[in-house]
Amino acid sequence: MSDTNPANTQDLPVDNTLVSASKLSDLFMFVKLRLATLVVMSAAFCFMLASDVIDYSKLTFLIVGGFLVTASSNGFNQIIERNLDKLMSRTANRPLPTGRMSLTEAYTISIVFGIAGIAILWYFMNPLSGLLGTLALFLYTVVYTPLKKKTPFAVFVGAFPGAIPPLLGWIAATNNLSEIEPWLVFSVQFMWQFPHFWAIAWVLDDDYKKAGFQMLPSPGGRDKSSAFQVLVYTLFLVPISLMPVFFGISGSVSAVIITLCGILFSLQAIHLFKTCSLKAAQQLMFGSFAYLPLVQLALLFDKTI
Repeated sequence: MSDTNPANTQDLPVDNTLVSASKLSDLFMFVKLRLATLVVMSAAFCFMLASDVIDYSKLTFLIVGGFLVTASSNGFNQIIERNLDKLMSRTANRPLPTGRMSLTEAYTISIVFGIAGIAILWYFMNPLSGLLGTLALFLYTVVYTPLKKKTPFAVFVGAFPGAIPPLLGWIAATNNLSEIEPWLVFSVQFMWQFPHFWAIAWVLDDDYKKAGFQMLPSPGGRDKSSAFQVLVYTLFLVPISLMPVFFGISGSVSAVIITLCGILFSLQAIHLFKTCSLKAAQQLMFGSFAYLPLVQLALLFDKTI
């Protein structure tokens, strides 16, 4: 007769490999690995764009430092919103809401990553890079995250730390904020965030409402007013994306690519305005994921500086 007493399950061996894999998966979820990677790519692109000769050791420090600061910001965001995350379907399985990660672990990871990331940017790049990393962490954690619960204006506030990565990449390479070039790459990512985030907010509006977030620009949510604002910002993004070409950072080939990307992205925004449909918002969301890296790659590979 087999022994099926539940008490005896305590004697069963624990698969440490599975436990470690689960912990690592939770860590990746906690720091939002894919988002952090995309942020770091933006900084790396602009570092290479600003460099006459690429210093790969500095580029490595930028990637590591930038990733740690971004991971820290994402961690603090989840700490602050842990109770709200329980209410939304897309976030309910995160490590903190489910109890798979303790609050002490979460604070430790976020604090250590933040300090380490800022220190790397400060000492291995330059103090200005460290200050920018600190500013991004502060704005995202202390200003943007609490503001999300109070007003759709949070999207505008969040666009500032969200646009710091390309600025950080340029400053890491040049240690100079006084010229127009770093502000041009900053402005492209700043303006891009509005159609990008509003498309995401349109898709996730029902889920956001469960936590009391109103992230779309119109009080009516998924309406013509929100779609119109998405369209306006998308149309303005195109000439702003071409500004680095006009100021001689990149050449005519990139101008053609950026213009084509802008037309396609604008057509998606027009489609959303006409239909106000969830499908159109999803198409615009995926279009936004492609737009920014394509523009940055075009500027990088056709650079003239």
